[in-house]
Amino acid sequence: MRYNWVLFDADETLFSFNSYLGLTSMLKRYGIEFTPEDYEAFQAVNKLLWVAYQNNEITANDIQMRRFAKLSAQIGVNQLQLNQELMAEMAKVSQPLDGVMEMLDALYGKVKMGIITNGFTELQESRLNNTQTKKFFEMVVVSEQIGVAKPDRKVFDYAFSLMDNLDKTKILMVGDTLASDILGGYNAGIDTCWFNHAKQTNETEIHPTYEITHIRELIDIVNG
Repeated sequence: MRYNWVLFDADETLFSFNSYLGLTSMLKRYGIEFTPEDYEAFQAVNKLLWVAYQNNEITANDIQMRRFAKLSAQIGVNQLQLNQELMAEMAKVSQPLDGVMEMLDALYGKVKMGIITNGFTELQESRLNNTQTKKFFEMVVVSEQIGVAKPDRKVFDYAFSLMDNLDKTKILMVGDTLASDILGGYNAGIDTCWFNHAKQTNETEIHPTYEITHIRELIDIVNG
């Protein structure tokens, strides 16, 4: 085997993350018809907050408070409660992406696998249980618990501290986002694999070790 450990990003690498569906379902309970236009307005704020979080300019709590400020004022519910309710909905609607279960089955028992995510802690355990994927992963590292986000190498150093027989030449980071997953892996001194399922053109100076467009391609890379 070329690698002993494979570390995965979670959202849009292993699991779908249809936040529009989650928000729509959550807000129905409050009698709110959440339109595509409403979602665009929400995302205009949300995406900038996640970028600021990755740059260590704000905290995970800031994301929760700021992205739900408008909805909180509209329906009179605390921002943190709204975030908790959204995470509960996302745990229900989030499913493994095409080919993920096949890939996990193929690598299970041959390499150790873990998750490093910038997502929220409360989503992870429920989602792994709901998707019956918990058994595949030796560890789940959530940036919220560490206080910094990918690409900060502190997130990866924490993951390394949980590994046995650490050999960075035998660790691969897999993710769909160049600026967090791939740059983070590079900063931490490990090989990286960009899961470019959207078939985007890489116009950055971030260069992954590998690039794939379907997650099943990872099997051959890891097997060497």
